[in-house]
Amino acid sequence: MSLVDSYRRRGKKPGRFPVTAPRTVSIGDGTVTTYTFGRDLYADMLAAIEGAQMRILFETYIWKADEIGERFKRALADAAARGVEVHCIYDGFANLVVSPRFLRFPPTMKVLRYPVYAAGWRPFDLRRYGRDHRKILVVDDEVGFVGGYNIGSAYETEWRDTHLRITGPAVWDLTRAFVDFWNLNRRRFVGADRRPLLLETSSTWEPRVRFHRNVPRLWMFPIRSMYLEAINRASHKLWMTHAYFIPDQDFVDAMKAAARRGVDVRLLVPLKSNHIVADWISRGYFSQLLDAGVRIFRYKDAMVHAKTSTIDGTWVTVGTANIDRLSLTGNYEINVELIAPDVAAALEEIFATDQANSLELTSGEWEARDLHRKFTEFVLGPLRPLL
Repeated sequence: MSLVDSYRRRGKKPGRFPVTAPRTVSIGDGTVTTYTFGRDLYADMLAAIEGAQMRILFETYIWKADEIGERFKRALADAAARGVEVHCIYDGFANLVVSPRFLRFPPTMKVLRYPVYAAGWRPFDLRRYGRDHRKILVVDDEVGFVGGYNIGSAYETEWRDTHLRITGPAVWDLTRAFVDFWNLNRRRFVGADRRPLLLETSSTWEPRVRFHRNVPRLWMFPIRSMYLEAINRASHKLWMTHAYFIPDQDFVDAMKAAARRGVDVRLLVPLKSNHIVADWISRGYFSQLLDAGVRIFRYKDAMVHAKTSTIDGTWVTVGTANIDRLSLTGNYEINVELIAPDVAAALEEIFATDQANSLELTSGEWEARDLHRKFTEFVLGPLRPLL
């Protein structure tokens, strides 16, 4: 499978794809800005870092040692040099191929490398095997960024992803997510003498914005429940975009039930993702979904890495969690849930732009697929609970 994946990438050049310009809407005393192009997002993230006065909290899954990665590293180091308190977290496994030289940071920066193997002397403790798949930036507790974008030059222009910039009271919850992870792991992976990060209690609630965090160490996985509850409440529209779609049967059944009660259910996935195994395994659910009336769209010309959904023009989620076992019941993830018609309208506009750059899969086309594809789906089916 790796050979096939390498062959189909050989000589492949980045394609051009349509994007939706950043759009800012108000929610109570704060704002939410949507991004669908890495260059726009990175410009605003770097501007926030360069303007920081007190504290920066930066967390990423992949941090490439390329031009973009260097720009972020330099901006964070410069902030620390001028007296800003800088805390960084990155996942060791995701960055195994990154040069160790790049991953050396000045002592003015406080850096937590979440290790490749975190179980220590507890190899049978499943709570200690989750990867840190989150992507968070919080500056001065005033502005926060969260979504699907990792840090690297390819993501700047070649991948279609979705990220949010948030201001207002909801930023406190994003700060808390970072602080809790740091304090949970600081003694083992930063140093026993490292003092915990302190966080004052929020003085304001923003009921329309909620953050859901998967924390395998504490056996907490609320993101899957959030999705199922929202899908079961859908009455007329459910549009989902997912980079890797390998759900459990309960998730598939919820989508099928929504379609059968008349909900306009649409699923947008990559035509060819960066993981061929994920592509082949996810197709095993297409027959069920198409038979139930779910419309499936395959995004072309770029890797769509977004993890977003919008329901009934009111409910929205954007985050880091894929619809697979690793994200929903394995990794450290974070999704923001918004009850906000203006944000839902922005996500629907983004979905419509992406759908126009996609190929719809029909039942007839799917039933006529090659025999070797059906055989591959059958053989790989047992791997679904592992991915």
